Amino acid sequence: MSPIKTTSYKQLDVDYLIEELTIPEKISLLAGKDFWHTVPIPRLGVPSIRVSDGPNGIRGTKFFNGVPSNCFPCGTGLAATFNKDLLVEAGELMGKEAKMKGASVILGPTCNIVRSPLGGRSFESYSEDPLLSGIAASSVVKGIQNEKVVACLKHFVCNDQEDERKNVDTLLTDRAFREVYLKPFQIAIRDVNPKALMTSYNKVNGEHVSQSTAILQDILRKEFKYDGTIMSDWFGTYSIKESLDAGLNLEMPGPTRFRQAIQTLHAVQANQISESVIDENVRYVLNLVNEGLKAEIPDDVVESANEDPAAGELLRKVGDESIVLLKNEGNILPLSKSAVKGQEKIAVIGPNVKAAQDSGGGSASLAARYKITPWEGIKNKIAEGGNTVTLDYALGAFLDRNLPDVGSILIAEDGEAGIDARFYKHPPGYKGDRFLLETYKLSTSQIFLSDFKSERLEPNDILFYADLTGTFVPDETAEYEFGASCLGTAQVFVDDVLVADNKTKQTKGDAFFLGMGTREERGSIQLEKGKSYNVRVEFGSAPTYTLPDGPVEAGGVYFGIRIKSPAEVEINKAVALAKTVDKVVIVAGLSKEWESEGFDRPDMEIPGYTNQLIEEIVKVNPNVIVVNQSGSPVTFPWLDKVPALVHAWFGGNELGNTIADVLFGDHNPSGKLSMTFPKRLQDNPSYINFGATNGRVWYGEDVYVGYKYYDKVGLEPLFPFGYGLSYTSFKFDDLVVKSNEENVNVTVNVTNTGKLEGAEVVQIYIQAENPIVNRPVKELKDFAKVNLLAGESKSVELEFSIKEATSYWNGSKHSWQSDKDTYKVLVGTSSADIELVGTFTTHSTFNWTGV
Repeated sequence: MSPIKTTSYKQLDVDYLIEELTIPEKISLLAGKDFWHTVPIPRLGVPSIRVSDGPNGIRGTKFFNGVPSNCFPCGTGLAATFNKDLLVEAGELMGKEAKMKGASVILGPTCNIVRSPLGGRSFESYSEDPLLSGIAASSVVKGIQNEKVVACLKHFVCNDQEDERKNVDTLLTDRAFREVYLKPFQIAIRDVNPKALMTSYNKVNGEHVSQSTAILQDILRKEFKYDGTIMSDWFGTYSIKESLDAGLNLEMPGPTRFRQAIQTLHAVQANQISESVIDENVRYVLNLVNEGLKAEIPDDVVESANEDPAAGELLRKVGDESIVLLKNEGNILPLSKSAVKGQEKIAVIGPNVKAAQDSGGGSASLAARYKITPWEGIKNKIAEGGNTVTLDYALGAFLDRNLPDVGSILIAEDGEAGIDARFYKHPPGYKGDRFLLETYKLSTSQIFLSDFKSERLEPNDILFYADLTGTFVPDETAEYEFGASCLGTAQVFVDDVLVADNKTKQTKGDAFFLGMGTREERGSIQLEKGKSYNVRVEFGSAPTYTLPDGPVEAGGVYFGIRIKSPAEVEINKAVALAKTVDKVVIVAGLSKEWESEGFDRPDMEIPGYTNQLIEEIVKVNPNVIVVNQSGSPVTFPWLDKVPALVHAWFGGNELGNTIADVLFGDHNPSGKLSMTFPKRLQDNPSYINFGATNGRVWYGEDVYVGYKYYDKVGLEPLFPFGYGLSYTSFKFDDLVVKSNEENVNVTVNVTNTGKLEGAEVVQIYIQAENPIVNRPVKELKDFAKVNLLAGESKSVELEFSIKEATSYWNGSKHSWQSDKDTYKVLVGTSSADIELVGTFTTHSTFNWTGV
C-alpha cells in the first residue's frame, strides 16, 4: 500500500483516503469516538482530534477535577466592548489556551440572538442585533483561527430559548429568518469562514435543523457557499438517513446513538442511503481533521493551565471595556481611593460582594483558574490609596437558589482551603475493606462526576461511593443550614450528626445543568463562633438513586452551608451599616444558578430580597452606587432613587478588579449595552410569544427584535441598545457621507470635550426615507471605537457595502432587495441618541443573493 500523501502540516490526502477506507470505517468516522474526540483510523494514519467547550473559556476534557481555565467575560459582555480588535485578541487567547488543553476545535463562539431577557443562554450569545452579533462572532473566530485552531460557530439556528429546546418547533417568517437569525452566521461565514459549525437542537418551521436539507444544503452550502464541517450539538442528532442526506457530517458526542455500523451499513446496502452521501460526509470530517492538524498539537499533550500574567492582563482589559455605566448623577463616580479631608467610609453590601459571578451556568461554565471577587478588587484598590478610606461589609440579602459552594470555606486535612474526597468501591458501614479507589483534594463542593474514572473499577462500572470531608469554622454563633442535591444519594453529617438527608427521602428537582438531579434537601444545626466542626458528606453514585428514570452518568453532588437568618435580619444589619458611612456600593444581580443553560428565567426580577434591600438602604443613605451583574436585562425598580448604576455582566476571572477599575476611575467606562433594557418584561417584543406552547414557539415580533421594536412603536425603554456613559464627554461634528455603486463611506470628527481620557463608540444606523415595505425605523450597519485624550480630536472613517446597508429580504423573489431611495445615515452614541444625520441616494432597485 502506498503511503499517505502529506503537506507541511502532515495533511491527510482526503481523496486517497476516501478510496482506501472501507464502508464500515467511513461510517465510524461520522460520529465521535467519545465525548470530546473524533474516531481515528490507525490503519490509514487518520488521527483523532479533540474538541472542547468554549464560549467563556476552554474547559478541556474534564467536568470533574479538570485542569482550571481562564474564564472570559460572558458573550453579551464581550459584545458590549464594541471593540473589534480587542475581540480578535480575546479569540487569539482562546486559541492559545485550546492548544494547552490539547484541543484543536473550540465549541464556540455562540452567536444566537438575544431575543428575550429570559433566555437561559442569552448571556452566552452576543446581542439582540444581528450585525453586532455577526461582527463579534467574526472577530472572535478570526482570533481563534489566527492560532490555527478551529472555531465551531453555534448554534445554527434559532436556538434562542431553553424551554423544550430539543423538540420545540420555531415558527417564523422567511424574512425574519433571513434578516435576524441567519444573518450573524452569514456575516461570520462571509468574513472569516469558520471551519466548523454546530447545528441547534430545535426545529425550524417543522423540521429539526440537524436534518434539514433546505437549511443545511440549500441555504448553508449553496447560498452561503459554506465549506466547513457541520456537527450536531451534543445528542442533537435525531435520525440516520435524514441527517446524513442533509449533510450533518458529524454526530456528537460518541459513541454513536444513530450511526451504528450494522444499521447504517444495512441502509447503504439496501440503497436507502447512497454511498456517495457517505463519502461526502466523510470528506468534511476528514477536512476537519486536516484543519485540526494545523494546530500541531502533540499526541502526548498533557492538559495545562495558562498561568501567563499576560492572560490575566488581557482578561482585565476586556472586562474593563465591557462594563457599562448606566447612571451617574452628580458625578458620584468615580470614587476616590484616598480621602481628601479626614477619613471617608465606604460600605460594600450585597450578595455578590464576596461571591465571584464569573459566568452563567451550563456548558459555558468552567472551573476558573482564579477569581477576584468585588470585595477583593475594591479592597486592593483602597490599599493603593494608602488605606485612608475604610471599608465595611454586610451581606444584606441572600441570592443563592441553593446553598452556596463551600469549597473555599472548608479546611482540608493539609490546613488549606478545600475538600478531601475519598472514593470507595463499597458504601459506608460495609463489613470489610471498603476498597479505596481514588483520593483527591477538591476546590469546589459542586461535584459533577460524569467523567469520573478509576482504574480500580471494572469498565463501565458506575457504582461507587465517596466521603467528602472538611472542617468548618463559623464566623458567628448562629443556626446554620446544611444541604445537598445529587445525582445519586447523599447525606450530610456535622460531627457525625446527620443534618441533611438526600438518601432516604428524595424529590425530583433541577440540580445540574441538564436538570437531572434531586431537589436540595436541607437541615439546620446550632453552631458556635470559632469552633471547628467536621463536615462529612457520604455520597453514593447514580445507581443508588431512589427515583425512577435515574441518570445514566456516574452522578454528582452539590452541597453547601449558609447561616440561617431571616431576610429582615440581614437587611437590618445592612441598613444599620449604611447609616454610618459616607457612600454605599451595592453589588447585586444574578448568578449561574439563575441564568443558565437548561432553563429559562421565569421573569426579569432579581430574585430574593435584593430589591427590598436597596429600597431600605436609600432611605438612610442617598449616596448609593449599585453594581449589577447579569448576562441579560433585569428590572431596577429603585433606579430613580440611586445616583449611580453600573452594569458589570458576568466578568470572568478578573471581575472584581474590573469592577474596581471602573468604580475608582482607573478605567474610564466605555462599554455599550449589547441589548435593550426594557422598563418591564411586558415591553419586550417577544413577551407574548416566548417559551414553548404545545411544542411550538411563534416568533411573532418578526424582524422587530430589540431596539427595532421600540423604535417602531415609539416605546421608550429603560436603557436603549448601544447606550453607555463615560466620565468624560464627547462631541461629534463634520459628518461627510460619500457613496458609489459599491460602498458608503462615512467620516465623522470625534472630540473629547471633557477632562479625562476616554473612549467613545461611533454607531452608524441607516434609515430608508421612503420604504415600499414595512421596515425597521433604523438598523445598525457599522461601528468603531475611538480612544481620545482630554481635548483630543480624531477623524473616524467607516466604509461598508451599500447593498448590505440598504437591503431587506424579499420572500416573493427569494432574494435580497435594495430599493431605489434616499437613505439617512444616522450617527450616534446609541440607538436612541443620534448626533448627526447625512444622506446618500441609490438610483435603481435590484435583487441579489446576499453573498
